[in-house]
Amino acid sequence: MQTNKLKSVLYAAALIVSAVSVQAGDWTQYRGPNFDGSSSEKLEIHAWPSGGIKAVWRTPTRLGFASFAVAKGRAFTIVMEEVDGVNREVCLSLDGNTGKKLWSQVLNIAKYDGGGNSGAKDNKGGDGPRTTPSSDGDRVYILDGRLTLHCLDAQNGSNLWTVNLVKKHKAKSIRWQNAAAPILDGDLVFVCGGGEKQSLMAINKLSGETVWSGESDQMTHASPIVADIHGERQVVFFTQKGLVSCNSKSGKVLWRAAHPFKISTAASPIVEGDIVYCSAGYGVGAAAFRVSKKGGEYSTKQLWRKPNKLMNHWSTPVCIEGHLYGMFQFKEYGDGPLKCVELATGEIKWSKSGFGPGGVILVDGKLISTSDAGEVVVSKAMPKAYSEIGRFKAIDGKCWTHAAYSNGQVYVRSTKEGVRYDLQGSVAVRRLNR
Repeated sequence: MQTNKLKSVLYAAALIVSAVSVQAGDWTQYRGPNFDGSSSEKLEIHAWPSGGIKAVWRTPTRLGFASFAVAKGRAFTIVMEEVDGVNREVCLSLDGNTGKKLWSQVLNIAKYDGGGNSGAKDNKGGDGPRTTPSSDGDRVYILDGRLTLHCLDAQNGSNLWTVNLVKKHKAKSIRWQNAAAPILDGDLVFVCGGGEKQSLMAINKLSGETVWSGESDQMTHASPIVADIHGERQVVFFTQKGLVSCNSKSGKVLWRAAHPFKISTAASPIVEGDIVYCSAGYGVGAAAFRVSKKGGEYSTKQLWRKPNKLMNHWSTPVCIEGHLYGMFQFKEYGDGPLKCVELATGEIKWSKSGFGPGGVILVDGKLISTSDAGEVVVSKAMPKAYSEIGRFKAIDGKCWTHAAYSNGQVYVRSTKEGVRYDLQGSVAVRRLNR
């Protein structure tokens, strides 16, 4: 009888381990492995820990608005360091278990138009690098502020190849320099930033060779995304002309949707089904388009547009079951709201103030929001009403980034420090102790 019980316990434990391994996943790049700010992992929260959630590790990350990419046990971000008396953008690799520095690699000069290297309570925007690295676990990719694309060895940080987009593709820098991340899909890296007839690009991730390039759109600060629309793999860029979608393998332009540009566009587009959403600050506002395909040809129809409303300054919302959740605000530091907006109509379902220009990711139907003051807030993604599960003060410094989520761990970054929290483990322990 005892043997049977032991077998049952071992079998149950094996199922749990198997489930964890299936659910576990790396957060490979800006907006995560699914290109949409979501994780496919499970996150069951039955009770919020009464003693709060404690940091697994905490480490300095000097200046910058880069988020973390997490792959094969390493966390990567971009910081600013003084090298030989000059501020430089530097890629930093941390041990995912301990937070200890594994290596760092100098990238380029850290100098930006406007703003200034300000303190945590200052809202100027010159506080260092603002592009997020991407990693497939073996290599790390960075499009630095001056439009050089770097490929580094993930184990030791050594340079595998670089492509200077200014020299090779006649790229033109924009105000405040580059903030867009290189986006990985299979063996391709997608970037926007080239010059005449070569602004949209796919680069081979192993060799650095250009696979395809085309169009003459001027770049923005928005990172491209990858999505399947009408059964076709597409990369959607958000340029100064608006949305433009290309076949991911050939680069063929499939469709366009015009959207105004003023000063800066920084939030990525969002795709759900055949609807594509985009938004920008500085009075521009938001819009949604339906993408149709008939006889092999694509067309777009604007469903709605709200000038100077529903602005996503630089934080990209997430979307689930026809509703957007994110920071719909412009320069509302400290008090800007988290909102739920119906994708098909632009109707605001609810609004909760007190977040500022932080970020939102989606895990198992739950929103993990970061406020600009460094709080992490977990709530339910439901359109009926705002439903908060719990919150905690996570980080010091100015937090204008979204979190990364990998293997039940939340990685948060500010202009001062990077921190890892065991969110799944903390709530599981609380459940066992009830």
